[in-house]
Amino acid sequence: MGKVVFSEAEFDLAEVVYEDWKAIHRYASLPIVSQYQPWETMREKDTTDYVKGIVEAAQQVPRIRFAYAIQKDRRTIGVTELNVRDKTNGEISYILHPDYWGQGLATKAAKKMLLYGFEELELHRIYGTCDPNNGASARVLQRLGMREEGRLRENLWSKDHWRDSLLFSVLVHECG
Repeated sequence: MGKVVFSEAEFDLAEVVYEDWKAIHRYASLPIVSQYQPWETMREKDTTDYVKGIVEAAQQVPRIRFAYAIQKDRRTIGVTELNVRDKTNGEISYILHPDYWGQGLATKAAKKMLLYGFEELELHRIYGTCDPNNGASARVLQRLGMREEGRLRENLWSKDHWRDSLLFSVLVHECG
């Protein structure tokens, strides 16, 4: 288990360690989880490569990818990320095992990442995107205090076609 960086009664955020790949694979290999993602349902190699990338990025100086395991009862059930895009902007993302959907965990974990981005990294703007058909993800972004900025037309190759994305953002002085 990785070093816990934030703890709350409902969940912990911990550094992702290589051994998390099995827990991550339990949800990343489910078709329902990849439904709105640009990637196909993950095979074991895809998952190990993903986790390896997170672990390696955590060692980079300066660090620009902050990916933390969302843990419940000391078990990894998801990941939330903040990727620094430039000196003032970051991009947030989150993914969660479907057994934990609808419980507010993605919102609460992503909120911690927002606060980290604004308070520790001194970012000015943090944004997130989602598939226009993924209403649940759009609602998470809205609950984070983000405003919908618009639709990015055919900005992402998703499986076998171009896909639009909805773009949301929040500014440091809007985050409460």
